[in-house]
Amino acid sequence: MANTKSALKRASIAERNRLRNKTYKSAVKTLMKKYLTVVETYAANPTPELKQEVELRLAEAYSKIDKAVKRGILHPNNGARKKSRLAHKLKPVATAQ
Repeated sequence: MANTKSALKRASIAERNRLRNKTYKSAVKTLMKKYLTVVETYAANPTPELKQEVELRLAEAYSKIDKAVKRGILHPNNGARKKSRLAHKLKPVATAQ
């Protein structure tokens, strides 16, 4: 347990930052899952409407990942890896059409 006033303050700041980082990481995971489900439905039934939905979900996920990297929540290589994995999920489906 923290004994000094400054240590108590640092502990409370660390907890506040941890919760903020947790919300960003959770949002990134949620957007990635939404994107992957849309890609699966697009692979099963490719339509122009679903293609637009895929592009929209990809842009949302990329944006949230970039913001998390900018704020220091994700390491830049981690963000790049996540974006690469998202792009690789779409590539075989897009080339098949």
